Amino acid sequence: MAPDRGLEETITSLDLGTQHGDSTTGRIPATEMIPPHLSHDPATNAKQSDPFQFGQRFLSEDDDVFTYNAWDHVVPDTAHHEYCETQYAAQRASPVSDFDRARFNEHPEKWWDLFYKQKSSTFFKDRKWLVQEFPVLNEVTRQGAGRKVILEIGAGAGNTAFPILRMNENPDLKLFAVDFSKKAVETMRNAQDYANSKGVIAAEIWDVAGEALPPGVDEGSVDVVIMIFIFSALNPKQWPQALVNIQRALKPGGEVLFRDYGRGDLAQVRFKAGRWMEDNFYVRGDGTRVYFFEKEQLETIWGSVFDICNLDVDRRLIVNRQRRIKMYRCWIQGRFRKKECTE
Repeated sequence: MAPDRGLEETITSLDLGTQHGDSTTGRIPATEMIPPHLSHDPATNAKQSDPFQFGQRFLSEDDDVFTYNAWDHVVPDTAHHEYCETQYAAQRASPVSDFDRARFNEHPEKWWDLFYKQKSSTFFKDRKWLVQEFPVLNEVTRQGAGRKVILEIGAGAGNTAFPILRMNENPDLKLFAVDFSKKAVETMRNAQDYANSKGVIAAEIWDVAGEALPPGVDEGSVDVVIMIFIFSALNPKQWPQALVNIQRALKPGGEVLFRDYGRGDLAQVRFKAGRWMEDNFYVRGDGTRVYFFEKEQLETIWGSVFDICNLDVDRRLIVNRQRRIKMYRCWIQGRFRKKECTE
């Protein structure tokens, strides 16, 4: 399924600089002296020890917001919340037609096939930041870790799976990279990384909201499930079945690594007429769907089946310094563990 296209498109079109999960660099004059806590000095960056800290570039009342390309933990003010509510009301007033709602929900995989056919390989950026955000990936790929199974759901073009392959030192690792887009799976299978994997990776077509487990995946065999900007691509009616399948695949104590869109994200606020399907659920111009979550909502959904190890909101204020534009991004990141004993 999808990369975080809202983030990638924003960075590409507006040259915004350093991002969470992006490798571009802000253009700060060499003569400008930057305090370590604002420059993300590795010696003081809490992300090294606490992945859910989400950076340390805090915006104070004395700071010029346009000094940097991005600020961490910036909660939108009342005026922005009011603007968002105005946008949501306008979206609800001009919903998608009943005809389009039916066709976008009936066969969502065909829209993802079209998406992957249209995008060049340079559109997709490797998610090298995942290992920092989810240290368990270091544990399962280290030498001597023993038999470990990773299941990436919505693997897309392989931009999570292939970086894991490149860092892997565990000869007993098995990585299943699944997607319900045939074109996405075809793209992975044609990649050089896939050919070089010596059978470590298996790319398969699979619908997480279907009735069966992925090909080759036994019940209770998976150590780590990766879901990055995937849950949001499902119709809310599909969530219960998806959780059932994930629970079936995981070992007791196995973990889900989760990251997705939060309500109020720039990508949601900017939707125009004819894209609203239901509250927080939209169809993009290319026919793919996206949902925007509240933290409390995810606590209810995942907490009913899994133990919640971590769940927090990653807020960013993105600044286009040249055009003097401020944009709020909001993602939610979590780790969910399958209960050791289920009733």
